[in-house]
Amino acid sequence: MIRSYFRLAGVSTLALLSLTAQHMQAQQQVPAAPPQAAAPAAPAPLAAPIFPKADPANFTAPTPTAAAVNGFLQAAWGYDENRVWQVQAILKTQVEGLSKVVVLVADKSGKQKMAALQFFALPDGQHIIAGDEVLPFGEHPYAADRAALQQSADGPYRGAADKTLELVEFADLQCPHCKAAQPTMDKLAVDFPKARIVFQNYPLTRIHPEALKAASYGVCVTRQGGSTAFFQFASAVYEGQDGLTTPDGTTLTLNSAVTKAGLDPAKIAACSATPDVLAEVQKSVKLAQSLNVNQTPMLMINGRPVPIDGVPYETIKKIVEYQAKLDGVAAQ
Repeated sequence: MIRSYFRLAGVSTLALLSLTAQHMQAQQQVPAAPPQAAAPAAPAPLAAPIFPKADPANFTAPTPTAAAVNGFLQAAWGYDENRVWQVQAILKTQVEGLSKVVVLVADKSGKQKMAALQFFALPDGQHIIAGDEVLPFGEHPYAADRAALQQSADGPYRGAADKTLELVEFADLQCPHCKAAQPTMDKLAVDFPKARIVFQNYPLTRIHPEALKAASYGVCVTRQGGSTAFFQFASAVYEGQDGLTTPDGTTLTLNSAVTKAGLDPAKIAACSATPDVLAEVQKSVKLAQSLNVNQTPMLMINGRPVPIDGVPYETIKKIVEYQAKLDGVAAQ
């Protein structure tokens, strides 16, 4: 749980899972209506959390400071006005410069139980270890990844040409979760017309054997028809995604999608088999890996990673608005 909580870098997995668990528990607690069921007791009123007083004896490490931890958490969680936390400990470890940080987290309504999580701050002051991952740390933890994407995210895009507010989607055309996320991407394009929304290929070939061919076709569609043609192609591929199960089915599905994008399937197929196209797809994969993207679909909002499958649209919209505010750019 701690690992997921930080890996999402802004989306509260703990909150989402708690809501699901509460819903499932409520379903289980509804009995088959007996003839004379007793009226249920009124639920106890919810109360705002009261954090236990932090013990100064638990702050033995000189770095990071509590202010630095709070700045980092404000950047990560500040979009959620109901979330509250308290830095409970910053402890020295047996490794010089490596500090253990403990934080208590709750929400103002009292709907969720208070949770404790921990991470290790590295001596460089720029990274933390949460679970088995190394993540950026600081008051502006996403700045370096934002700069990397502005430099290297070169996939087809819709919206603004300017990269001031850049939403980069790493996706796999054979991935069902990516298909399910496309209505979210379409809504973002409508709600944030000043954003540049980029599609970066990240075919997960170990589980989606036809994804690389689909990505290669997409590169060639973009070369020959531009970004508009690519998004028409991608929409058609997602619509016919069930056909990406065999080599022959994939060819038929991709050719159909190319035709719907107004291009010649034979020319796209020939282009897709060239070494430079494979190199372009691999370049996009390496970019994803360098940013620690380990699942699809992943949306990078000015460098801030947010997995979008199954996350309510309003939550994602709030994160976009909040990140834009942190970066001092207009969101709409």
